[in-house]
Amino acid sequence: MYGEDPLFGLLGRIGRPVEGHRPWPRYVTDRAGWLQLIEALAGNGWSLLGLWGEADTVHAAVREELAGDVAVVSLPCPDRRFPSLSAVRPAANRLERAAHDLFGLIPENGVDGRPWLDHGHWGVRHPLAASPAPVPPTTEAQPPYRFLPAEGPGLHQIPVGPVHAGIIEPGHFRFTANGETVVRLEERLGYVHKGVEGLMRGKMPAEAARIVARLSGDSTVAHALAFARAVEAALGIEPPPRAVWLRALMAELERVANHLGDIGAICNDAAFAFMLAEMGQLREMVLRAADACFGHRLMMDRVVPGGVMPDIAESGRTRLGDLTADLRRRFLPLVAIYDTKTSLLDRTVTTGVVSTGLAQRFGAGGHVGRASGRGLDARKSPGYPPYTDLEFEVPVLTEGDVNARIWIRIREVEQSLSLIDQILRRMPGVPRGPDGIVPPPMLPDLPKRAGQGGPRGSGEGMALVESFRGEIMTWVRLADDGTIDRCHPRDPSWFQWPLLEAAIEGNIVADFPLCNKSFNGSYSGQDL
Repeated sequence: MYGEDPLFGLLGRIGRPVEGHRPWPRYVTDRAGWLQLIEALAGNGWSLLGLWGEADTVHAAVREELAGDVAVVSLPCPDRRFPSLSAVRPAANRLERAAHDLFGLIPENGVDGRPWLDHGHWGVRHPLAASPAPVPPTTEAQPPYRFLPAEGPGLHQIPVGPVHAGIIEPGHFRFTANGETVVRLEERLGYVHKGVEGLMRGKMPAEAARIVARLSGDSTVAHALAFARAVEAALGIEPPPRAVWLRALMAELERVANHLGDIGAICNDAAFAFMLAEMGQLREMVLRAADACFGHRLMMDRVVPGGVMPDIAESGRTRLGDLTADLRRRFLPLVAIYDTKTSLLDRTVTTGVVSTGLAQRFGAGGHVGRASGRGLDARKSPGYPPYTDLEFEVPVLTEGDVNARIWIRIREVEQSLSLIDQILRRMPGVPRGPDGIVPPPMLPDLPKRAGQGGPRGSGEGMALVESFRGEIMTWVRLADDGTIDRCHPRDPSWFQWPLLEAAIEGNIVADFPLCNKSFNGSYSGQDL
């Protein structure tokens, strides 16, 4: 199967497969093979799914989009140097900078060598490297981050953040403007770096799942699901069928809640507070239903490796059926108001445009990619259960502006409501009540069971899961004792934040909040 595809044909020539990597293959190559990979990326449409490091290895996940095939390519680099991918896949730039900050890996001929996550306050250099380097004591002040200079007559810079007026996460935005027109925007993130990848080392999967669930709170279900599926792939286990459907139910509730909140917040940034209030009420309905059904408004820690915990409350099926009916009744009139409010459309139509080519080049997914003609959805391709047994459409537009990103959210709310109804009708088994669980396998005991007919304690696994922002990629390696040896969760915001810089170019400074909220990138998710 793999050898017949151009992607796997190349990887079969330049590398050797790694045993026990599931569900897609991983190949180890040498420097010459890595350079051939770069050459192949320059000449075709393979997309970059992620890039991450280890003490002496760099990994890249690649997808052949037409066939949907996925593979990981690994390059041992004992000298900690590797040829950069950023010239052919610009989305690799910040991932390479993060790998340098954390592991000391050096991308050769990279387009930008500045630090990304390391703001100079860690007290150590390359904390996840085999031998972290201490920061020499000095009385000199930390040198400021080198933003790109403003050059040209009439240009000036406007610094915004990292502390903002709203109750949002921190990020710095440096505008270069000519009057009110934005000539360039440069982002500086990393202010909420938490050391997630280091914290997971040595943890049992059940413990690490709690860390992953807090990587980006509004995507707690999606990140937990991606991690759980990666661990299950590494161990070669399958969750109970009912748990698979409950996971999808929670994921769609999360998607609806976030899209409703975003639609209202975008309109509020265009001075239409009515929509914020109305959408806020609908979002609150979803959160209260989630709390009633699963015991937590955000459904945090409800998806675990091997299953879910707890099952849906006995009244959950009726409660959620009533919820979808109420949302349809109240949501559609609000959509009509948005679509006929001329003063609102004047702010959203043709504002913050991202071209299809740029979205493709950066591998953007979710509402950002789909509003710009890139219709990938992990639920469809490569697909995962139970979505392979459900009927839904992936909305795609090509205008690429704020209005298109709103309409993608509107259509996805409609599709998610349909999915929730389908899941409620078809979910196997019976509810066990709020204190019941769909029990996961006893993951801490898995190493003891290895060799006794049970799952192995070690292995490598990878998962692609569609969050409300887009595609999450999680890669995990388990040690022989069943603990996390390495885990990399790649939030979709990594590939969307750079496009915000392009979207605001040529717009006025006052439109930045509107553009920013239409993206709604996760600061915490990309800051790790």
